[in-house]
Amino acid sequence: MTANSFTSVSLDPPLVLICVLRHTAMHEKILEHRAFAVSVLSDRQERAARHFADRNRLRGQAEFAAVEHVLAPRTGCPVLPGGLGWFECTLTDVYPGGDHSIFLGEIVTLRHGTGEDALLFYAGAFRRLEAPADWRDHILL
Repeated sequence: MTANSFTSVSLDPPLVLICVLRHTAMHEKILEHRAFAVSVLSDRQERAARHFADRNRLRGQAEFAAVEHVLAPRTGCPVLPGGLGWFECTLTDVYPGGDHSIFLGEIVTLRHGTGEDALLFYAGAFRRLEAPADWRDHILL
């Protein structure tokens, strides 16, 4: 799925949260596998963002045939290389949030990517956020 945000919750342990609509296939997959991954996309990956936002795309394994992906080492969740980075999480808690569930996950693997400029969705359109020239000096891995 294409999400418009995720939230850092804690540094120790490293926790993030995502919110997923309850009636979606992704919701059931996260509950079933007790894991999820987040790929932070670069401005060169707009096609992938649009692909996973398309409600008419193929589902299951077939939906990944259209995009470059690898399986994360600990959870086996698919992640998209070539972006700003990705992380995989094991599910620690689930909270109700209206028509969504709030999934809290502990980061178990984190990788920075090769992308430099971030892909954003703002005011109804995809946008590019240019990285500062010294962005690699600020990576904390």
